[in-house]
Amino acid sequence: MKRAIVGVLAISLGLLIKSCDTTDPPDNKSLTLKLEDVSCIEAWITLTTTNLQLPATVTLKQTSSNGNTKSQILNLNTQDSLLYVDSLLPNQSYTFIASHSSAIGGLSGISSNELSVTTMDTTSHDFTFETFTFGGTAGSSTLYDVAIISPENIWCVGEILVADTSINGYTTYNAVHWDGSQWELKRITVLYRGSLITPPLYGIFAFSDNEIWLSSGVPIKGDGTNWTQYHLFDMGILTQNDGYLTKIWGTSSTDLYYVGTKGTIARYLNGTWSKINSGTNLNINDIWGTVDNEGNQYILCTAYNFATGGEKKLLRIRNFVVDEISWTGNRELYMVWFNSKYKIYAGGEGLFNLTNGNWTEEQLPPYFIFSVRGDNHNNILAVGGFGFCTHFNGISWKIFNELAISGNYKSVAVKGGLVTIIGTTSGNKAIIVIGQQ
Repeated sequence: MKRAIVGVLAISLGLLIKSCDTTDPPDNKSLTLKLEDVSCIEAWITLTTTNLQLPATVTLKQTSSNGNTKSQILNLNTQDSLLYVDSLLPNQSYTFIASHSSAIGGLSGISSNELSVTTMDTTSHDFTFETFTFGGTAGSSTLYDVAIISPENIWCVGEILVADTSINGYTTYNAVHWDGSQWELKRITVLYRGSLITPPLYGIFAFSDNEIWLSSGVPIKGDGTNWTQYHLFDMGILTQNDGYLTKIWGTSSTDLYYVGTKGTIARYLNGTWSKINSGTNLNINDIWGTVDNEGNQYILCTAYNFATGGEKKLLRIRNFVVDEISWTGNRELYMVWFNSKYKIYAGGEGLFNLTNGNWTEEQLPPYFIFSVRGDNHNNILAVGGFGFCTHFNGISWKIFNELAISGNYKSVAVKGGLVTIIGTTSGNKAIIVIGQQ
């Protein structure tokens, strides 16, 4: 009888202890590392916790290919944390493991998966450049934008006046096309209210040989030969209180954004045009975006009245809603480019990058930057006033003083080892520079 009573008491005490222990079993806890992005010297890693009591202290161990290790202590307050790792070396392999040790109830620690990361290699600063000019004898000629579809298919757009014996004494062209061996002046004409016109072209964005989008103040789509204009004012999408459209970004010919003067934004989505309220009357001078691994768009625009100065805004578009992200100080803001949302380049009066929540100025000469474009973290060009041009190879900037001109480079396109720079030089001539690594 006494044995039975003792047995019951032992079982009851065991159940009581178990019911009072609210600690999750170790098997239900986990740490997961996922690589979001990597450059030559940086990595962005998401650390996800499951069933881990927060706040928590986690150790991130980094091991290089030669066996060198480095650890840092992380204080986590959220289930998902974006980790920024810098001071890496180009073209090197690293492994990362996160671990958490718990002293509660004598439980053993937990560790994450082993994440392998290989940094990008640097690209070459060695370019061979060739310069071409157009117009200049019949009036002011300039180019505003450029798109590289392939080494045999490059389009530059703007307005070029070439003297001739026509009734006006000149012919107006609005594009120049490169076929791999030579440039050809082009007249892109569109039908407007029953008449064919050759308008100045302010922007271009191309997806393929036969999916080319332009802006003449309103959208134009073509295949290199045939062109269709979407006159958003006549269509009732925009009103006379809106500005004209200049720059373009999109993911496909069914999902595009156009931006322009007076804060005007238009979107083309699955065959339908819509106006997006930007919340500002400032001129929107540039737009760029990316799409992450989950298919989410991240789009930024620069809003600033370059001619008069004043307010500056870095706008973010999310579907049909616009908000604002912080800009640094009172510096003039004209252009923006990024390969991922983890490192953003923007500026005008100087060039800045936004990394890990902080704006940092690149140490470059004090020329105004009109355009920055690249095709990855290790291949970026910035161009601007007085023919300023510089290349970032992943760890350093090189300035090409041989490209200096009495004029301005207004835009640049980068595709692998091929770059194309456009603008206006002295003598009212349009200028194109092709560079090849």
